[in-house]
Amino acid sequence: MTTDAARYADGRSEPPLGGYAALASVFAAGIGTFAVLARRRGVRLPQDVPPWDVLLMGTAAYKASRVVTKDKITSFLRAPFTRRAEEGEASEVMDEPRGSGLRRAVGDLVSCPFCTAAWAAGALACSYAASPRLTRLVGAGFGALTVSDWLQYAWTATQQSVEG
Repeated sequence: MTTDAARYADGRSEPPLGGYAALASVFAAGIGTFAVLARRRGVRLPQDVPPWDVLLMGTAAYKASRVVTKDKITSFLRAPFTRRAEEGEASEVMDEPRGSGLRRAVGDLVSCPFCTAAWAAGALACSYAASPRLTRLVGAGFGALTVSDWLQYAWTATQQSVEG
């Protein structure tokens, strides 16, 4: 798989800065809209956020980003913006962005778990402000899925070591 740095350095492809700006604007507008609506509806922000909630939301953002960017089943979401580069480990796939401009920028976003995690964390933070209990439940679901993944990898590693 070609890295962004290699693609951009050889002059074959320039980063879609306009598309990135559009996506950053959508992200900022979403957070801003949430803030305005929350204020109008009298949503009271939490006095503090306990460290375990930060850990739970971090785990949920991690797993949500992996589901969106790497899961075979969510390929249909990425397909208009990416192409399959290779099969990854377990049920994960490696997709590369395609196209140019905004299409390429969205492809970069939906094929990058680090990029998508920022959006997931933003959504979780807004959700936490409006409904901490619901957000904890969603976070617990994604957290359980993360633990399940670790156990699957541990089982596979154990089987491989036994088989030789």
